[in-house]
Amino acid sequence: MISKWQWLVLQLTRTLWVRAALFALLGVGAALVAAALQGSLPFKIDLGLGRNAVGDILNILASSMLAVTTFSLSVMVMAYGTATTNVTPRATRLLMQDTTTQNVLGTFLGTFLFSLVGITALSTGTYNESGRAILFLVTLVVILLVVMTILRWIEHLSYFGRVGDTTGRVETVTLSALKERICHPGLGGITVKSGESLPTDSAWPVYARSTGLVQHLDMVELSRLAEKNDWTVWVDCLPGAFVSQPRALAWVEGVRGKEVDEADDAIRCAFTLGNDRSFEQDPRFGLSVLAEIASRALSPAVNDPGTAIDVLGRAVRILSYYSEQNVAEMQSAPIYPRVRVPGLDLNDLFDDIFAPIARDGASLIEVQMRLHKGLLLLAGQGGHLASCAQRQALYALKHMEPSMVLEEDRQRLRDLASGYQQA
Repeated sequence: MISKWQWLVLQLTRTLWVRAALFALLGVGAALVAAALQGSLPFKIDLGLGRNAVGDILNILASSMLAVTTFSLSVMVMAYGTATTNVTPRATRLLMQDTTTQNVLGTFLGTFLFSLVGITALSTGTYNESGRAILFLVTLVVILLVVMTILRWIEHLSYFGRVGDTTGRVETVTLSALKERICHPGLGGITVKSGESLPTDSAWPVYARSTGLVQHLDMVELSRLAEKNDWTVWVDCLPGAFVSQPRALAWVEGVRGKEVDEADDAIRCAFTLGNDRSFEQDPRFGLSVLAEIASRALSPAVNDPGTAIDVLGRAVRILSYYSEQNVAEMQSAPIYPRVRVPGLDLNDLFDDIFAPIARDGASLIEVQMRLHKGLLLLAGQGGHLASCAQRQALYALKHMEPSMVLEEDRQRLRDLASGYQQA
């Protein structure tokens, strides 16, 4: 579990401009290192360079890096547009956080600034003979770095922004969030059991002051406040919930009269609201995005059932981690005993991913077959997975019956669905 400020810093480091700015500073520093070292070396470096040799190389670097940076930016924007059109706009954020793309653009921008600073320093006579030699050696290192970056960029462009690449990124972040929730069902706090009601009669409600989506829940701060003031905090809104002013974010037990205002402000600050959902603490969002990808692929305009089948396979892989064996092995003791948090409902996870595909692929035998085979695999793991899979299979059959054209196809699916009785 990370605090609110750690989460905000993490979000900041994933933005393009921060990484590009760091590379730009490195480029400027690399150009100035020759001027800093030329007078402090105990020996003289003389490579027999012509007076304009380094300047000519830096001129070539500056002009080429400007063109390459502009081209790379256009490719990046095209990839974002392609993902928005062919996949889903919700997945574009993962492409924007791609570290390879950010490193490539940062390297090109840093090299461009390195060349500009070097050319300027040469023009003003900042470097002596040793300084020019050091600048030449640094330039060789920069050229080698640029060549390696371009080769990596060429390879990365072969799949960057493709449907499979974007879907894989969504699967990765969703699986990571789900594993975290399996290890800590209550986000590190005590999990509120199904059917356990909130203490609305004895606790003080903390309401939201704005309307938005819960992006992050600072469990560290909630636990610190509860320990300090001898409170018990009951979280009412998980990350991903849409809240407005009339809805309570949390309920606080043990609040005395003079602490009401302090509890309101302190507890409210632990909830980060925004316009969009985030993937980190919200595995349901990742499953919903996967379902959007499948639904778009099944639309008449796209007509790509293969992508929907691929999403079904990824969904089965993700939900397989909810088996009783994995839960027993991965689940750890609560870290924050004074904070109580609702657990995930497995039925909600199944509804998020399978229900839209069952609806939009109701008339396609290949999609329905793969849907039921995937649900059978999950049902075979027993426990709560089996009951959720059976419920979702009945829902899919209800969508299929009026939509499937051939009776033979309908009977194949009925026969396949009968396997849930043995699972």
